[in-house]
Amino acid sequence: MSRTINRVELLGRVGNDPELRHTQAGTAVTQLRLATDRRTEQGQSETDWHTVVCWGRQAESVCQYVARGGRVYVSGRLSQRSWEDREGQRRSRAEVHAREVIFLDSPSDTRTEQEAEASPF
Repeated sequence: MSRTINRVELLGRVGNDPELRHTQAGTAVTQLRLATDRRTEQGQSETDWHTVVCWGRQAESVCQYVARGGRVYVSGRLSQRSWEDREGQRRSRAEVHAREVIFLDSPSDTRTEQEAEASPF
């Protein structure tokens, strides 16, 4: 029997503050938009955007410690999801279902300048 692998590794910057939601069964879930940069053959920088889905305690931790602009490492598997929108159009999206998320910035590194100025510390 041949072996197959479905593994994704990303290191990038978070494009939005994560929001914690819960499934009908009560499981915590959050989605991140993660930006990764690459160079084209012409030497120009291009950004790719990835949707990362985190579940359970990991989703709770991500919401607590990750903010927009923060750097994270994500390891997981690629998953295709499809649905029908309100207009009846068939939509699909590739998502990375995270197995591991490593926070590469401290919480103070992702604060805005205004928040830093307002902080007494």
